[in-house]
Amino acid sequence: MDWNQYRFRSLWPLPAPPATVYDVLERPEDYPRWWRQVREVIRLDDTTGVIRIRSLLPYDMTFTAREVRRDRAAGVLETVLSGDIEGWARWTVTPRGTGSLARYDQVVSVHKPLLRRLAVPGRPVFRANHALMMRSGRRGLLRHLRAV
Repeated sequence: MDWNQYRFRSLWPLPAPPATVYDVLERPEDYPRWWRQVREVIRLDDTTGVIRIRSLLPYDMTFTAREVRRDRAAGVLETVLSGDIEGWARWTVTPRGTGSLARYDQVVSVHKPLLRRLAVPGRPVFRANHALMMRSGRRGLLRHLRAV
């Protein structure tokens, strides 16, 4: 087992139509407005940006995200990631009842030296930190969608 590799999945039931949710998720430069753990997004071009995140633990993660798939009809936004983490992340937005379901999948390897050194003892804490970040992101998106 590679202790520095992680697979995450988060499911966000949301009361807004899929098109509305997709419109918000396809603009990562706006994430810091509604997702407090996304501290900064710097657009490099139309498909690439540098993202800095920080959740409960006292460290920042910085990585470049490059869009590899944007499919509005399928509700898919997918990026490859490089930097402190390397791998991929994907949003899939589908109808659910009168609202939608935003599914977030991510497979990454951690390259940040401190996190690599703490891989075995820190793994449960890192996973919990990610879960807290995702929970906060959903709450922020819910507030943002109510204001839109």
